[in-house]
Amino acid sequence: MNLNSDIVDPKGQGMPPPYTVDPPPPSAPTQGVYPHLPQQPMQPPPQPMQPPPAQGVVYPPGPGYVPVVMTPIMGPKPASITCASCNQQIVTRVELKASTKTHLFALLLCFVFWPCVCLPYCIDSCQNADHYCPNCNAYIGSYTD
Repeated sequence: MNLNSDIVDPKGQGMPPPYTVDPPPPSAPTQGVYPHLPQQPMQPPPQPMQPPPAQGVVYPPGPGYVPVVMTPIMGPKPASITCASCNQQIVTRVELKASTKTHLFALLLCFVFWPCVCLPYCIDSCQNADHYCPNCNAYIGSYTD
């Protein structure tokens, strides 16, 4: 009885190599550290990164540029800035608007002490301060406490 004739190999690859106790001898390294990679000439070092542009500067769209509009950080009081829409030096107009936080405080006061429900709507720190340009009415930014 022949061992090879009893096994039917559908792929026709034959038998695997026999198992040996001794590992194969290590092959001597050829050129370089990674012989399987083609040798390439040294590349020049990458160029240093350019410093970020000044705040409010927007470059025209082009290859490699993504237009980014920087909004200044606003506070609860009117701020002196240059409007991005009309390019005028202005002092912002502030409008206070009720936020989700305002409504949640009012709901909490409804359960705790209902006569004070309107208190969050009268306190400036419980509302958002939206800043607008007084010349062109453009939205500048918002402050949430």
